[in-house]
Amino acid sequence: MKSDKSEVLFQRAQARIPGGVNSPVRAFRGVGGTPRFIARGGGSRLIDVDGNSYIDYVGSWGPLLLGHRAAPVMNALREALEGGTSFGAPTEREVEMAELIAEMVPSIEMVRLVNSGTEATMSALRLARGFTGRDLTIKFEGCYHGHVDSLLVKAGSGMATLGIADTAGVPKAFAETTIALPYNSITAVEKAFAERGENIAAVIVEPVVGNMGCVPPAPGFLEALRALTAKYGALLIFDEVMTGFRVALNCAQGRFGIHPDLTTLGKIIGGGLPLAAYGGRADIMRKIAPLGPVYQAGTLSGNPLAVAAGLAMLRHLRDNPAIYDQLEARAAQLTQWVPPGVTINRVGAMFTFFFSPNAVTDWDSAKTCDTARYGQFFHHMLERGVYLAPSQFEAAFMSAAHSEEDIQQTVAAAREFFE
Repeated sequence: MKSDKSEVLFQRAQARIPGGVNSPVRAFRGVGGTPRFIARGGGSRLIDVDGNSYIDYVGSWGPLLLGHRAAPVMNALREALEGGTSFGAPTEREVEMAELIAEMVPSIEMVRLVNSGTEATMSALRLARGFTGRDLTIKFEGCYHGHVDSLLVKAGSGMATLGIADTAGVPKAFAETTIALPYNSITAVEKAFAERGENIAAVIVEPVVGNMGCVPPAPGFLEALRALTAKYGALLIFDEVMTGFRVALNCAQGRFGIHPDLTTLGKIIGGGLPLAAYGGRADIMRKIAPLGPVYQAGTLSGNPLAVAAGLAMLRHLRDNPAIYDQLEARAAQLTQWVPPGVTINRVGAMFTFFFSPNAVTDWDSAKTCDTARYGQFFHHMLERGVYLAPSQFEAAFMSAAHSEEDIQQTVAAAREFFE
């Protein structure tokens, strides 16, 4: 496939944009080569500036559950655009969005809209500290909760891809407020609470990890977090920026039957536009200004276009729950064949091909993967019209737009690599 225009654009971009990209993993550093510059999308497909077509399993890193340019979302955007782009004042759609989220996610009684997953997790942590009067946070190695200073300790996503352990620019005092523990280790969490429980404000966790690749929770792990936080008076925060409305209609917490105290949401709730949220128990959420002393604000929070897209997305999912059965079946079909030397993890419409013969259950097991071999696989698939994440440590996503033919083409291309 040609990449002439992408090559030229990447050269231009590197002169004015750090690394030539506005988010690190897009630079293809984890797999080598030149990133493809995208011209448009439609259904399950991406078209790059050179005219190449790809079956897309990145889906804008998760938001496009219905595929590119889904009719409900596009129609809602056209209607909203007629009214204007931003007001800095309340709108009816914001109320409807809050009501719909509370309807679909039982643990959320009140919700605040923001613009990104990072903003949501940052705000939820500040709220947890303000509510409990404590300073420490437990997070898990390989989990990524956005580029919040205190949460970039042993983080996943682009930091894992680039081999950055702890980012420069974060004061030591900020990092010291975070206790990083192995994912799926109940023993480690019990020990941390036994030693410092009176100072721990919250445990934040991806209920299904997507940022060191897709890693599901071990049986009993989430239940133990719920029990331990309740015992010690800490809050349990589910970071469902990625899993929210993806692994189930009522999110991972519904799939696993756990009620966290606070939840962060993003990606799918914006329908492909910048929108995120944090919410939870009403007594906690009432600590946020203007009701309480925990301050958080945003000029574009509840942006009319983003909220219109998100409402259309969530209403379509609520009214068509059979989509989740289709997603489950298609993702299962795609991951049914396990190549030699590869471990496949899948939860719902999230999955990862780990280039390791061993089970991947935490960051220590994920980082033993053969990243060079994954890079070869990535480029093999790209040349055959299949667009995967340019990193071993990112999840892939199925959309409702993927067809039987898409899956057959993908599996055939993968088999060719291993034969």
